[in-house]
Amino acid sequence: MASPRQIKLFTVDAFANRAFEGNPAAVCPLNFDTDLDDDTLQKVAMEMNLSETAYIRPLNATDDHRTGNRFGLRWFTTTEEVKLCGHATLASAAVLFYEIGNTSDKITFETLSGELVVRRDGDHLLMDFPIGLTQHRIAADYDGVIKALGVLPGVQDVTWCPSLSYLLVRLNDGWTRADFEQWQPDIGQLERSVTGVIVLIVTTRGGRQQGFADQAGRDYDFVSRCFAPWSGIAEDPVTGSAQTVLGYYWGQQLAKEEFYTRQCSQRGGEIEIRVEGDRVHLRGKATLVLKGVLHI
Repeated sequence: MASPRQIKLFTVDAFANRAFEGNPAAVCPLNFDTDLDDDTLQKVAMEMNLSETAYIRPLNATDDHRTGNRFGLRWFTTTEEVKLCGHATLASAAVLFYEIGNTSDKITFETLSGELVVRRDGDHLLMDFPIGLTQHRIAADYDGVIKALGVLPGVQDVTWCPSLSYLLVRLNDGWTRADFEQWQPDIGQLERSVTGVIVLIVTTRGGRQQGFADQAGRDYDFVSRCFAPWSGIAEDPVTGSAQTVLGYYWGQQLAKEEFYTRQCSQRGGEIEIRVEGDRVHLRGKATLVLKGVLHI
């Protein structure tokens, strides 16, 4: 029997400063000459059974994970490869910086969405992503989606991000944070209600009296929840790529460039956002929860 290949594996909770919060991602640092076809990469992601599994690979044979500053990066859900994933990018940089001991101040990832840069920023990591431009849509055209969301305080706006195929639904103000966190859409109906959507973002605002602040009393500019049943993910805990869309949308609504926000899933996570032209900077923490070896 042939000996199995052994590949390092890490699981990281992204946008979290302690374990079991934020969004977990599996990270596999591959050597330049590691020969794994796409079918195997997809099967590993299925085995991990997380929203995303990330694969980091040096771009040439003379680089390694410790000294290189440019890497290829790919992301797979349990069912398919995706074009952009924020939390698995943060997790990948955390593995390189904190576990492998990469000596660079910043790392550039070459991805299906172009170059993504992650920098050290104190005890945080700062990601540089392309902005998610949105276009207004008529709410009535998405009546099936809105019905699948169930009882709501009303829909104020619907927009579409063509570069990511993300749909954003803004709810009317009026819910408390507890209302927003406890609300559950009909995921099966949602999946059947529309085609061509990768992620549905539902967002709203509220004041401190309605609970829209962190434990230290810092106000959230807005909050969100994200659903992706079309990619095999009922609800994504913290979605970095969605923040590029939310940063653009709320920048237009509030005439601001900097935001502090929370994705209000069961695990939850907090993100700092800064919009600079056609780029969005996302700032967050990451926590290692597992490291081991895959035998393939």
